[in-house]
Amino acid sequence: MTLQHEILETALARITAGYVFPEQTAGIDAAIRRRWADSAYDGLDEQELCERVTADLQEACPDKHLRLLWSEEPQSMDQEPEDVARARFEAYSRDNNYGVRRVEQLAGNIGYLSLSMIPPAELGGPVFAAAMQLVAATDALVIDLRGCRGGSPEGVQLWCSYFFPDDEVHLNDIYDRASDSTRQYWTVGHLAGPRYLDRPVAVLTGSVTFSGGEELAYNLKVLERATLVGETTGGGAHPTSRIPVSPHVTVTVPTARSINPVTGTNWEGVGVRPDLAVPADRALEAALDYLREQLG
Repeated sequence: MTLQHEILETALARITAGYVFPEQTAGIDAAIRRRWADSAYDGLDEQELCERVTADLQEACPDKHLRLLWSEEPQSMDQEPEDVARARFEAYSRDNNYGVRRVEQLAGNIGYLSLSMIPPAELGGPVFAAAMQLVAATDALVIDLRGCRGGSPEGVQLWCSYFFPDDEVHLNDIYDRASDSTRQYWTVGHLAGPRYLDRPVAVLTGSVTFSGGEELAYNLKVLERATLVGETTGGGAHPTSRIPVSPHVTVTVPTARSINPVTGTNWEGVGVRPDLAVPADRALEAALDYLREQLG
């Protein structure tokens, strides 16, 4: 068996076994095998194979989390011990200030909060609280998610909780295929920092905004707690497992899906659309104009 053959067989097996929509796996498998039989992958190196197969996967099933990823650095084929993976992610989160990139007071007493990622609540909670303390006295708030590429559902839950008065707001549900169960996410009753209530909030979005960043924007939009300004987001709503299939290739398999309790759906494949559509590089200016109008 060639390396290419092994990569494709292993990736297809992982997709069939784990993809959150099992009824779609036969069609995905058939589409890739048809391209394979037509020699579409002949002569490709691993990086080129990843790019071509990813395009074919997403043509067969438009799920942006379903892909083959190539890495230049070799990876272990053994499953990483849970404590090692946790320590590595904790270090990454710490090095990125738990996603809080900037907090400041802008002209007109408008707060500004920029997030690059959303780590789990148990890691980021103290920094989230500190950031909210710094903007507590402002009259309006901008949350900049234009560079936020993802995060944890529990982290999103905690961030959302700061913008609602109690623990009675149903934010999101996530269905998990492996356990055939659905977990509900509600606002948190006790917070370490002050809630931000009864003041206007604008959320900046762009095409880079993805996954957990999109959930934060989507939740605040559909619950009418924030106005979204910028561009439509990337469109990735499915929690995903990353599985090595060779020392340089990983298959990413969405194993769960978000179900918003208000809309009954999510932003997969379509992104989160802004309320005020402007180019991402003009979103802050547009949001400030909007907030100043709200403040009178």
